[in-house]
Amino acid sequence: MIVKCVIWDLDNTLLDGVYLESGSRPPGADPAMLAAAATLRDRGIIHAVASRNPPEAARHAARVTGLDFAAAECGWGRKSDAVRQIVADLGIGADAVAFVDDDIYERAEVSFAVPEALVLSPEDITDAVGWPEFSPGPVTAEARRRGEMYAERRRRLQEARAFAGPRDEFLRYSRAEATISPATQEDVPRLHELSVRTHQFNTAGDPVTEPELRALIASPAHQVTAVRLRDRFGDDGLVGGCVVRPGPGEWTVTVLMMSCRATGRGVIEALLAWLARSAGRAGAATLAVPCLVTTRNMPLRLALAGSGFRAAEGGPPGPAVFRRPLSGPAPELPGWVVAP
Repeated sequence: MIVKCVIWDLDNTLLDGVYLESGSRPPGADPAMLAAAATLRDRGIIHAVASRNPPEAARHAARVTGLDFAAAECGWGRKSDAVRQIVADLGIGADAVAFVDDDIYERAEVSFAVPEALVLSPEDITDAVGWPEFSPGPVTAEARRRGEMYAERRRRLQEARAFAGPRDEFLRYSRAEATISPATQEDVPRLHELSVRTHQFNTAGDPVTEPELRALIASPAHQVTAVRLRDRFGDDGLVGGCVVRPGPGEWTVTVLMMSCRATGRGVIEALLAWLARSAGRAGAATLAVPCLVTTRNMPLRLALAGSGFRAAEGGPPGPAVFRRPLSGPAPELPGWVVAP
């Protein structure tokens, strides 16, 4: 499993001292921890804070480290509750986070309550930068901006919670624009990254390699599509993609993947509607989406069901094929979708 987020304790961990005991001179960053954090940030891994401190401690840590924290939970509750809240706020799995704390009892509490998380001491994290879990592969443009994009996501969620109207009105208010277009060879590193990092919205069990993607883009028997997303809060870049094998009676979506940053923004539903429209225009009777059923991709399967797809008899474990008949009117595309 690839770690997407490192959640830091502050006192005697990310900070070289105890914030509330430092008087008028708050502690600076611990040099070893800062070096590890900067290395991981440059690989596209985001950072968050879970600390028994007032909120200003996290703001101080951001100033002295130069890190853009995607989330911060400060208070005097259990660290495991803070970790769970960060996971929920960021929309990632608990098995995609690492928690770093100098206190053995805090580490034990989080390990017991959130067993999926990777729990480390400060000494561990200096070695962990060389572990496979912290090496997500080629650094794409999206990866370099990941911390900034999660901060944009936080502002978007805050405004969405305060918005009185339905989701579609909020999307128009936020000037959302999703662009669906044929993938190019330049998109390959990011599409490969999505195949590795996405789990909630991913039909495949294994990553798709860069050579495989290049061959699929060049193949006349396949269509590879890229989805980009932006709004007034920021540009999320390439957030999704799919591989389609058109057939005379049925189109088959062999790979479908979408970043969790697009969750709740109508993008997966828009892509499924566009696929149904495209297949129907080409004369296909059905659109099929084979999907490896896992405990983590339930959100994708719910989106398929909500878009008119029905699974063949059977169930987990193992793959299922979701099909949608294409008779009748084609599904509408939202006005904020730009597509051929």
